[in-house]
Amino acid sequence: MSTIYESRYASSPQAVKKYDTKELRDEFLIDNLMQADKVILTYTHYDRYIAGSAVPVAGTLKLEAIDPLKAPYFLERRELGIINVGGNGTVTVDGTVHQLGLKDALYVGMGNKEVVFASEDANNPAKFYFNSAPAHTNFPTKKVSKAQANKLELGSLETANHRTVNQMIIGGIVTTCQLQMGMTELKTGSVWNTMPAHVHDRRMEIYYYLDIPQDQAVCHFMGEPQETRHIWMQNDQAVISPPWSIHSGSGTSNYTFIWGMAGENLDYGDMDVAKITDLR
Repeated sequence: MSTIYESRYASSPQAVKKYDTKELRDEFLIDNLMQADKVILTYTHYDRYIAGSAVPVAGTLKLEAIDPLKAPYFLERRELGIINVGGNGTVTVDGTVHQLGLKDALYVGMGNKEVVFASEDANNPAKFYFNSAPAHTNFPTKKVSKAQANKLELGSLETANHRTVNQMIIGGIVTTCQLQMGMTELKTGSVWNTMPAHVHDRRMEIYYYLDIPQDQAVCHFMGEPQETRHIWMQNDQAVISPPWSIHSGSGTSNYTFIWGMAGENLDYGDMDVAKITDLR
């Protein structure tokens, strides 16, 4: 089979306080992404969000419905956001071909019946990372190149968090039901992301880490602000962030991560910031 999926149930903050390292990783870490000629899906019960990947090498890969959706096709009641982190590739949506270069994004609206992934060069395959959330209506499919992203320059080298936030699938650029996605790139010499940390109880989020140099790692912090935990992350791994949890990280080198979220609203700035000195 070319499609592999798993389901993750939601956990309460009270339960997570008692988790050991293995339980934390089993519950929140997604460590099977970017397998050649496979579509990998993780269906979470946090806002029914799905994170996945497709790496077409020997041929094309089709996005197919999985049993938890109880639907004849994947996007019957869903919308989809895709970012290519590999070689040049295409995403064909109901017969229309969309070219995606490195770090280009594509939004695909609800109701499209066929999504097919392909690489231009099998020796340098496309690596499609995607997120999906339930949708209530159809909005037009739209490509957003990295150059077209809304860019926010945040932080500073002095505080080791100088970074560029590329807002890609977000209001003002793409109209969606609830899905938002973008990509944050840390500058050389900076290692901290999303600091000061925050929670947004109205939305869940998933971070996908990439561009981590070989033999380096990122320590991802999660949990309630006064009861934090950590998960060590490698390249091409993702981590689920519940609505009640902070989501922040520090690496042994600079790196990139793709963030995606869905939930109650589309207000990117709707968050409850935790003072650095209040974290425990």
